[in-house]
Amino acid sequence: MKNIPMDSLRTLVTVVDVGGFAKAGELLGLSQPAVSLQIKRLEDLLGRKLFKKQGQRQVLNHQGEQLLPLAKQILKENDAILQLFSNETVTGKVRLGIPSEFAASILPAIIGDFVSLYPDVSLEVKSELSKQLMHVSNREEFDLLLTLVEQLDNPHYPSFLQDQLVWVGNTSIKANKPVTLVVAPQGCIYRRRAIDALEQAGIPWRIVYTNADLTGLTAAIKEELGITVLARKTVPEELPFTTHTDMLPVLGQVGISLIKRAQEPANAIDKLAEFITLRLS
Repeated sequence: MKNIPMDSLRTLVTVVDVGGFAKAGELLGLSQPAVSLQIKRLEDLLGRKLFKKQGQRQVLNHQGEQLLPLAKQILKENDAILQLFSNETVTGKVRLGIPSEFAASILPAIIGDFVSLYPDVSLEVKSELSKQLMHVSNREEFDLLLTLVEQLDNPHYPSFLQDQLVWVGNTSIKANKPVTLVVAPQGCIYRRRAIDALEQAGIPWRIVYTNADLTGLTAAIKEELGITVLARKTVPEELPFTTHTDMLPVLGQVGISLIKRAQEPANAIDKLAEFITLRLS
């Protein structure tokens, strides 16, 4: 009798959910070769290839599409069993605030796994720019904030993770031409870092498109309206990126912080904070 390893199934589902082997590795705490090995072991066990090449990406083939819903069901049952026999019951409501780009790229798979593991917790998730999430008038709306922090050693909002900022899009910039930017509205950390870096390097720039939503920015980048800046972990799989070129300066890093609203300890909030920290670190 053969048994399908749960970690291989979870790797498969995560690769599909986040859109790539590299991002799946980041979420699962594995290197990209380790993710590839997990998939290969599953393919060897089943005697079938599960992925095919589509442009620069690996996507599920017919056999992979057949396996995916079954893999999700098996993982759901696995997690339900663990939850059933766990001595710990987690209940309550958590109001989570997250930056827009995390909502689109990283958090869906994490939140889905958390809800499966702790079905008695009610989650209310709202996405905004980090500046808006952190504004004093909005802070009471949230129990937990995942936010970007420019000052890496900020004593008030310590970072549990740092990420490299990168230029995203077609970075083949012509000399003596201004860099065209597609960015979020005023107040966005990425926008400010891009402009500051270009001005310090003496490179002309202009903003051609503004949108607070990552989906809108991604569409503009695909149409080559301009380039943008993002944290490496949040770059959509289909978009090219680089840390710098001859025409584009290094952007440095940004911190990622989890901020809990000052209140009495709440088990559901603590559990979600722990879950996000472990999955993103």
